[in-house]
Amino acid sequence: MKYFVLLLFLFCCFISPCQNVEKDVEHIEVYHEKGKFGGWPANFGIWNWGNEILVGFAQGSYKNLGTERHNIDREKPEYHLMARSKDGGKTWAIEDPARDNNGALFVPDNGSYHGVARTDIQFQEIQKPSNINFSHSDFALSVKMTNGDGGKSFYWYSYNRGNTWRGPFQLPEFNGMGTAPRTDYLIDNKKTCTLFLTAPKSDGEEGRVICVRTKDGGKTWKFLSYIGTEPPIGYSIMPASVRLSESEILVTAREKRENASYISTYYSADNGKSWTEWKNAVKEAGIGNPPAMVKMMDGRICLIYGYRADVKSIESGEKTSDIRAKLSSDNGKTWSKDYLLRNDGSGRDVGYPRVIQRPDGKIVTVYYFMDQKTGPERYIGATIWDPPKP
Repeated sequence: MKYFVLLLFLFCCFISPCQNVEKDVEHIEVYHEKGKFGGWPANFGIWNWGNEILVGFAQGSYKNLGTERHNIDREKPEYHLMARSKDGGKTWAIEDPARDNNGALFVPDNGSYHGVARTDIQFQEIQKPSNINFSHSDFALSVKMTNGDGGKSFYWYSYNRGNTWRGPFQLPEFNGMGTAPRTDYLIDNKKTCTLFLTAPKSDGEEGRVICVRTKDGGKTWKFLSYIGTEPPIGYSIMPASVRLSESEILVTAREKRENASYISTYYSADNGKSWTEWKNAVKEAGIGNPPAMVKMMDGRICLIYGYRADVKSIESGEKTSDIRAKLSSDNGKTWSKDYLLRNDGSGRDVGYPRVIQRPDGKIVTVYYFMDQKTGPERYIGATIWDPPKP
């Protein structure tokens, strides 16, 4: 019997490449409040200026709706807040940009996504497109949707690291059915910015990834390309992009085909005009989660994602809900093993990460999470990780 147990242990070690949590990690609570729900940084964006980091997230009221649903009260307001760190992610202060900016970054109708829209402020009048300087040293751009399946979308920008915002400005609908963007953009110069958005499929269902661009400081936005083919069943949504060179772009996306959820990889050699599908960055992502990417100072690509295990697997002890990382040394053609940053998720409500690299080379990823230690509330967490040297 003891030999069987030993063989089983060795077998599990070989088939579980992310069994052991990385040693060089530090976990920090960004936002956790009793009776509240903190969620989905991937829906809102992250920006950094050296060790100053700004990240958006949703705050709602906690309500136990069971293990299969987001435990946020749909009948109470959902606030779109931000957390700011000035010490590389060690400590955080919570900000309410919609309140502090007289309605800036507030979206109308069902732009609350899960809860109901707040009533203490009003959506500002839509402004005419302006001459944006995308190359400003303290620039930030925020893009928000009013409906997750496609609809009107708006953007705001800041010249002072997100302390005040200008907008809203409305994006075109491009394909006639609107868009459902999360903030993902690449800046090429003072006048040129490329956005990566999710648009509805031809049947109006969620969704497929598109690439759009302005060359005149935001006065006009033009459709550039679809990224990948339209999924006949399932979706391709929530892109994450990095620029590889003056003409090359890498995009990963959250994809689902029937019962398979994974993270795909697309490469463009002509600055976004056309795309080639490469090997999937993540073959299997549990019940699905979006990627976050950053091109590191040493040239490698770091991808972060949440592995959301299904409830039965968690309860049986077969799987855990994790925050994981992958690295690529060849611009996304191939990816490393999973680096396990944490595996203590107590349910499926985890992930939706954003990621930056600090000046000292450490990776800071922000996500939402649930575990046994903090109680039933979902909270915003951050992990600081020192990735292995190439």
